Amino acid sequence: MKTNYTLIKTNFLYLFCFIAGVVTPLSGHTKEKPKPKVINIVNFIRLLEPRDPKITEEVLYQTVVKQVEMMKKYNLGGTFLLQYDALMDSRYQKLLKSLPKDAFEIGAWWEIPQPMVEKAGLKWRGRYPWDWHADIGFSTGYTPEEREKLADVYMADFKNIFGYYPKSVGSWFIDSHTLNYLYEKYHIVASSNCKDQVGTDGYTLWGGYWNQAYYPSKINSYMPAQNEKNQLPVPIFRMLGSDPIRQYDNGLGSDRQGVITLEPVYPAAGGDATWVNWFFKEFVEGESMEFAYTQAGQENSFTWDAMSKGFQIQLPLIAKLRDEKKVKVETLAESGQWFKDNYKVTPATSVTVNNDLPGSNRKTVWFNSRFYRVNLLWENGTLNFRDIHIFNEDFPSVYTKNKATSNECSFFTLPFVDGYIWSKPGTIAGMRFKALIDGKEVLLEGGAPIIESPTAGKLHVVWPLKDKTATLVMDIDEKQMILSVKGGKPMDWFLDMTAAENAVLPFKAINANKIDCQFEGMDYSIKAIKGAFSKPNDKTVFRIKPNKNIVQVDFSGKK
Repeated sequence: MKTNYTLIKTNFLYLFCFIAGVVTPLSGHTKEKPKPKVINIVNFIRLLEPRDPKITEEVLYQTVVKQVEMMKKYNLGGTFLLQYDALMDSRYQKLLKSLPKDAFEIGAWWEIPQPMVEKAGLKWRGRYPWDWHADIGFSTGYTPEEREKLADVYMADFKNIFGYYPKSVGSWFIDSHTLNYLYEKYHIVASSNCKDQVGTDGYTLWGGYWNQAYYPSKINSYMPAQNEKNQLPVPIFRMLGSDPIRQYDNGLGSDRQGVITLEPVYPAAGGDATWVNWFFKEFVEGESMEFAYTQAGQENSFTWDAMSKGFQIQLPLIAKLRDEKKVKVETLAESGQWFKDNYKVTPATSVTVNNDLPGSNRKTVWFNSRFYRVNLLWENGTLNFRDIHIFNEDFPSVYTKNKATSNECSFFTLPFVDGYIWSKPGTIAGMRFKALIDGKEVLLEGGAPIIESPTAGKLHVVWPLKDKTATLVMDIDEKQMILSVKGGKPMDWFLDMTAAENAVLPFKAINANKIDCQFEGMDYSIKAIKGAFSKPNDKTVFRIKPNKNIVQVDFSGKK
């Protein structure tokens, strides 16, 4: 009998790999799921810009023409979202109908202009044919019944023009009633909302699922849901590509934040080659757990003159990363469908910066799950929990049933650590790692952390301490966090939460095994499974001390 040496060799190699844990039985595939790095290029289109008389309708139209030309030059597809008045303009109809359907998506930009309101039989209350105030130019400014009329007008005209209903509907913010109506009646698959910010343009979104994408609660479009039955099955992708280190506390001490994002109009961020190359390097190389996501592109209101330099920096780099198979460039609808196909509930993800811009030694990781978010910031050899916010699907948004009565809009989750709102210049709030050494409380110091996800849904962080024989180890999963110090001499370590004087804090009662909180009428608790909470002095909001060298905190909201 003739021996099949090739088959023997193949089977032996498979057996070796199986024993080594590289492949699973009968699969031939690696255990680890791919972790796609997804980029959406999203440009949204307004017909007019009443804030600047120099920005004419023709200037706005030519901006979109130039965006299309450059995207085609680099063979990059993407998504164009149309505000209603631009949808009804024949120039945009002709331009966007000419785009290849296999690369470009046409969707809806959900700002509410005068023609849309009047066609729905409603009275226009704006100062201009498009008014950016939250109670006029957004769905939040209308009753639930009025929102449905507005949706029907947009969708009927979109289908009449393009022959189908849009799959993606984006905006700085959309209420959950509108989103649910668009899902149930028109079957949208994706939405997008603004990055986290305080006060910018009168819109505050603070404490949410940081970057990436999430399934919202049925009663709060900004709040991630914890259970499939209570979630709205349209993933919301966070817009603009925030700087993971600098955006969070930008503008501290002022009424509103500045913008440090991938938007190409900002000369110190998306319009700067050093920043852009750094951003995408960390985007590709940083631990993201399930997937990484960012959104490039720009609204036409900024005009081509302002954004062209940034586009010329970004698009060749995105095309290069795509060609090297380091990123996937998709439409918003494609990303939404992929998310729905892969996740029944919001997954745990992370955003990691291992190396900061030249001249800075900061590092950070954002962890998100459907239950909470955490931000760790390393700076000058120390470590700080800069942010922890809790998610609760039962926390309603006032805009779900009621219309906005102010020109500003605010969306929040439930705070436990807030390094921005609870801070002031010179006093930065946070929960810091300390130790009692020779009778003195000192900040723990260490080197560069290792941030990885060896197991699905879990983030593993190892921070080598100044005593090189000791390491702080953190294991973070979708419901809880476990901290311990490994190796080295026994150490009296703990975490101290501090905040600026007169900061409005949610803490009602600090007990050994839990902290009771209340924010905007919602009661919630944080539990210590191992370790204990205390209030050691007037300057410390609370302290967490380990039990047998372990701190284990539950953020799931279990009663």
